Amino acid sequence: MLYSSVDNNKIKDLKKLQTKKYRDKKGLFLVEGKHLVLEAYKTDCLKELFLEENEFLPLDVMTSYMTNNVKNYLSELDNPTNIIGVCYKKEGTVKGKRIVFLDCIQDPGNLGTIIRSCVAFNVDTLILSKDCVDLYNAKVIRASQGLLFHLNIVILDNYEIIPKLKDAGYKIYGTKVTHGKNLKTIEKTDKFVIIMGNEGNGISEVSQELCDEFIYIDMNPNCESLNVGVATSIILYELDK
Repeated sequence: MLYSSVDNNKIKDLKKLQTKKYRDKKGLFLVEGKHLVLEAYKTDCLKELFLEENEFLPLDVMTSYMTNNVKNYLSELDNPTNIIGVCYKKEGTVKGKRIVFLDCIQDPGNLGTIIRSCVAFNVDTLILSKDCVDLYNAKVIRASQGLLFHLNIVILDNYEIIPKLKDAGYKIYGTKVTHGKNLKTIEKTDKFVIIMGNEGNGISEVSQELCDEFIYIDMNPNCESLNVGVATSIILYELDK
């Protein structure tokens, strides 16, 4: 089928998926571009495919076509691509031995970077607090380069999950610029949770109270702190050795 009008009800529904409220209601979200569509397809998350006229991508999913004006209407990019995918939101459960908990991360780019690092350094589960930036925000998806499809991700608040993980024998590490152990000196443990905090305020008081130990990254004193995405990557690299 070819969609040529932005007033079509189907197209209007797709446009609504640009809002978190409608994504949550439908359990769906959009991705743009061949790379993200293929990553979704590899993990059985691709529900439907929309191609601009004369575009070709032979995938075993429901495929429709759209005119240039519809493509531009649906796209959130300055330079829209010819391929848009409708994807299922993933439902994860907390599992594995290596867990990262993000406490109120707000920047989409940071979340995307952290997702990529979690995949790179063998994290089993990434937990987002409910006040984090939306996982299915278009900027997060692009920053993750599609790796959100390859990571077990759960949305839970600290007081819901951290005490249970402590009881299950996980070591809970918090990050602090001061009064923590040098990352290179901590004794590595089989089961751990790393809590990474908000860009401006660090980890919350509730999270601090749940920590067994605090760690910091030793660096040049001229640098006060690191971007949370960079800091997470360094910590995960050290713990993966």
